[in-house]
Amino acid sequence: MTGILFDDIGSFPLPPGRSKDWMKESFSKGRNNRELFAVISDAFRQKMEAGVDVPTYPQYQDMNEQFLSIIRDPVKSEEPFRVKQDAARIMELEAIEELAGEYREEHGKKPDVRVCVTGPLELYLKEFGGTEYTDILNLLAESVDRFVGNSLSNARNFNIRTVSIDEPSIGINPQIMFDSNELIYAMDIACSSAKRAGCDVEIHLHSPLHYTLACQARNIGVVGVESAATPSYLELIDRKELEDSDTFLRVGIARTDIFNLAAVLNDKYNTNVWKDGAHMQDIVTQMETPELITRRLQKAYSIFGECIRYAGPDCGLGSWPSQEMAAQLLRNVAAGMAEFRKAL
Repeated sequence: MTGILFDDIGSFPLPPGRSKDWMKESFSKGRNNRELFAVISDAFRQKMEAGVDVPTYPQYQDMNEQFLSIIRDPVKSEEPFRVKQDAARIMELEAIEELAGEYREEHGKKPDVRVCVTGPLELYLKEFGGTEYTDILNLLAESVDRFVGNSLSNARNFNIRTVSIDEPSIGINPQIMFDSNELIYAMDIACSSAKRAGCDVEIHLHSPLHYTLACQARNIGVVGVESAATPSYLELIDRKELEDSDTFLRVGIARTDIFNLAAVLNDKYNTNVWKDGAHMQDIVTQMETPELITRRLQKAYSIFGECIRYAGPDCGLGSWPSQEMAAQLLRNVAAGMAEFRKAL
């Protein structure tokens, strides 16, 4: 039986009655906010109950500000762009500790968790745009590694199985001025603690155009590809390149581009599904079905075989209209993967 695991990328819709402004204010109050922790914990519970093998902590913060707001704080940094070790905390992981403890008590083992952190290049581009200060890129990489290292050290009731570095600009953003060797060096710094801890270290790319950077990095072992919405992305990946560098794939097998999916329904029903809502459920009942998800995974497996280590939705689900719809997509993925395994 194949060892492909089901994971998710991170973001998830907010529950009714909670706005982005409320979340932002709650995060600013710090880790003593029980209401905030309850929102995060409940979203994580829904992911586990949907059948995700390695769920990511729910991402409700801006991917850059979640880390930069701490790194920029002079009280929390040793020097500009190098965060203090004890200040490099991911609050969302603290929020799921209690739920993970309940799971551990009930099942006799710790749940597996995927930790997603914004990569050093993405943080650099947010702060400096199209400039080239290699020393600052490397300082940001050290800070990213400290967030990961702290997470590994402080996890009590869950096992961090996967650490994913999110670098959406690689292969897309023309502002990148660093050469390949500089990017590879920074990525290796950012992943060093995760590699030492024996985690699967992934880079999540929105375009696989430069996936070979990850293959050349010593500390990265998995490349994430958003291949459900764009199946042609798989054609850019050379299986031999993966095998020669001992690199694996994380393939997208369920579309998450909700606005494009909704546009198909708008054309089909000559309406605005965001307003009337009557046909929005078609996305999880008629479009992104378990059967289609199975076929996508079968197609990817026919090309890459055991080079595939993880599969799941293309990207995060934060823009989806409700938690129930997002959870149903996850259940569809679980069912599709179960059928795939059965067929083997």
